[in-house]
Amino acid sequence: FRYHSACSSLVVLCGVIAALLQTSVLATTTSVPLERRVVTEHRESPEGKEVVHKTAYFGTVSIGTPSQPFTVVFDTGSGNLLVPADDCQSEACISHTRFSQANSSSIEEVSCDGAPRQAGSAAPTDEVTITFGTGEVWGRCVQDRICIGSVCSRGSLVLATYESPMPFGSFQFDGVLGLGLRSMSQGDDFNFVDRLQQDRALKRAMFSVFMSDSDDEVSEITFGQVKKEHLASELYWVDIARDSGYWEVQVKDIYIDGRPQALCAECFAAVDTGTSELAGPPQVIEQLASRLNVMSDCSNVAQLPKLGFEIGGRVLNLEPRDYIDQANGHCEVSMMPLDVPPPKGPLFVLGIPFLQKFYTVYDNENKRVGFGVAHHAGQTLEDSKTLMLDVGTGTNNAAMAAADHLLDANRRGFIASFLKRLGI
Repeated sequence: FRYHSACSSLVVLCGVIAALLQTSVLATTTSVPLERRVVTEHRESPEGKEVVHKTAYFGTVSIGTPSQPFTVVFDTGSGNLLVPADDCQSEACISHTRFSQANSSSIEEVSCDGAPRQAGSAAPTDEVTITFGTGEVWGRCVQDRICIGSVCSRGSLVLATYESPMPFGSFQFDGVLGLGLRSMSQGDDFNFVDRLQQDRALKRAMFSVFMSDSDDEVSEITFGQVKKEHLASELYWVDIARDSGYWEVQVKDIYIDGRPQALCAECFAAVDTGTSELAGPPQVIEQLASRLNVMSDCSNVAQLPKLGFEIGGRVLNLEPRDYIDQANGHCEVSMMPLDVPPPKGPLFVLGIPFLQKFYTVYDNENKRVGFGVAHHAGQTLEDSKTLMLDVGTGTNNAAMAAADHLLDANRRGFIASFLKRLGI
């Protein structure tokens, strides 16, 4: 009896170890390079026509069997994968790559409300309407094999049967991969990050984003790990403030050159990889524009202050070039008014200008966002020191951490080189 129990326990233990080993072997990380495109738009404002430069970053995702590649924006501000269907005849669809449903052997039609399809039931015929800013998309829902780099999972997506001319006709990419939280998706199977977590496909249930405004660097999104080579400071974590579907954190105040402005005591901010601008409460933006005092003729650009957001006990600073739009000798504060009333607001959207400054990590398992100063080519340690400050201290602990981080990297490089010379 004792022998039988010992053998049974050994079998169970071996099974557990085998499962763990299999998971560790299958779990992986993958990075997708992001292409940057800048589009110049002219839009009406109370002061007349203004020039706005919009930036988008997009990479490749593959859908179906065999794989059909699409360029998509990896968007933390939405929750579904969306690409044009091959039977979509709107101009915005025709100008992009469309998904051929008949050419995928692994496709299955599903309900757009996220309800599981019963065995033997007729194919769902419902559609969904999704709004993106001033435009909208109609589409049906299917489930298929979805791959990002070397990581694949079966999940649900929206095939667009109509796309409005604006803004979709001007897009340089085919679709959108929503990376928002579960409550922003049509259903459980529509949230791709949740699917990867459930499949244990990644070493860690997270993704990280590095965006550069230089063609000399490769922007990328990485699934499953933090890439320390993209950090010029320590990485610190801030819990998600509430379940709005966004990767949303609390903003305690706004700072100008390190001084709190008491402008937004209980604001929130959505960290949004799919938004090309900074946005915020209209009354706050109006006051900020007054206090920043950006001269329309650009005569004081060199003297403009840093603009900071207090998030999780740190002040994350933007430089003037991050918050002003400068074109043809004209300058203005480039922050879009966004009126979101309580309890969901006041709300800031920290879009691409912020994300070019800070490396961000999205931890799906622990529902938190990581922030660190992004390490860019040609960036000095002195530059990094000014971008992330501790609140209420006389010393810049974040900058000291940045210095330690870079020093440790140099030490590691020296040690690796030394060991290599020794043949170790």
